[in-house]
Amino acid sequence: MSASGVYREYLPLYLYSCDSQSNRFLQSRVRDVFALEAYCSENSYDGERTSQFLSVPETGDGKRENGLGETESADPSESSEEQRKNQEAEKPKEDRMRELEELFRTENEAAVSRQKQPETEEPAVSAEPAVSFSPHTRQTVVGDDILGDYELLLETFYTVDKNTAVGWEQIQPKKLMARDMTLQESDTSGPQILIYHTHSQEAFADSVEGDESTSIMGVGERLAQILEERYGYSVLHHLEKYDVESRNDAYSEALPEIEALLADNPSIQVVIDLHRDEMAEETRLVMDVDGRPTARFMFFNGLSYTRKTGAISYLKNDHLEDNLAFSFQMEKAAMEYYPGLTRKIYLKGYRYNMHLCAKTLLVELGAQNNTVEEAMNACDPLAHILHLVLSGQSGEDGDPSNG
Repeated sequence: MSASGVYREYLPLYLYSCDSQSNRFLQSRVRDVFALEAYCSENSYDGERTSQFLSVPETGDGKRENGLGETESADPSESSEEQRKNQEAEKPKEDRMRELEELFRTENEAAVSRQKQPETEEPAVSAEPAVSFSPHTRQTVVGDDILGDYELLLETFYTVDKNTAVGWEQIQPKKLMARDMTLQESDTSGPQILIYHTHSQEAFADSVEGDESTSIMGVGERLAQILEERYGYSVLHHLEKYDVESRNDAYSEALPEIEALLADNPSIQVVIDLHRDEMAEETRLVMDVDGRPTARFMFFNGLSYTRKTGAISYLKNDHLEDNLAFSFQMEKAAMEYYPGLTRKIYLKGYRYNMHLCAKTLLVELGAQNNTVEEAMNACDPLAHILHLVLSGQSGEDGDPSNG
């Protein structure tokens, strides 16, 4: 085979060496071979053309850098490498061609082998192995000093948006705790819990574009799976998207379909609208829960009331007291079983379709800078907290696997 034939057959070696910036040894060998190929083909060695083709940088003192980061003279009379090439040229031409072909074959096979191997990052030395979730028993108790003081209760449990207001009569703990949030037994078969996403396009820091399993919808699927497999609930996970064309109209778009779902499934007693929040990039909603990085989450209520307009008549919510009781009981259980995991309940002025069911939760789980793993891990304690409230066990301290 001629030198030019070898060059054409094994050109992928050169291309790989250019793409693989770290393989300077390989790049150096390729440069040597091309110089020899020009000589063996009885062509004049055009140093300027070859140097430009191979992008060999020259240093300021007339030397050029080789593939090992070392410098060598650009003057052939001063180059030991050039002497070696002259010695090579004294060999019979057929021997030189065989050596050249063997060199290309060996290096090219190695390059192809490396290309087939997936590149993986070395795991961090401090990385901990995956840890399975174990439901907590009660860690602490929210005291009467907090529950009996309006200002302290507001400071501990709530963030009130500036456009709305809430009074003691609406969030009095004894009244909220007295409302029955347990799941009622039903003679009808069918789903008991509905999970849906008004904002289906919300994703996380490492979500894969186009892969819904790594978005908030995938987190909803994980929550549904835990509720069904660990706690025995029947869950309907609704995957319709209402915010693809316009996020602003998502609640209006979702309303008739969620109404129809509830009408078609009268067995549903709990509705969860699962979201992902948006935070400043420097704010990270994550904490360690038994060795698992876990996204923090927040319960949300709409009051159908603004400071400017007062009660919003066209956004009437007959289930407001139950909505407030449900989020309060969830928050209190979270504070006692998983201290620090939840943020304060956020109160805002509008309705957010929470009027459709007495036991409705709007949950903001994590934020855009949380990882998918952190969001998925949060589903375990969220499901456990929900089970504690729905089973009426949030005030007990029994077997953690049963609440």
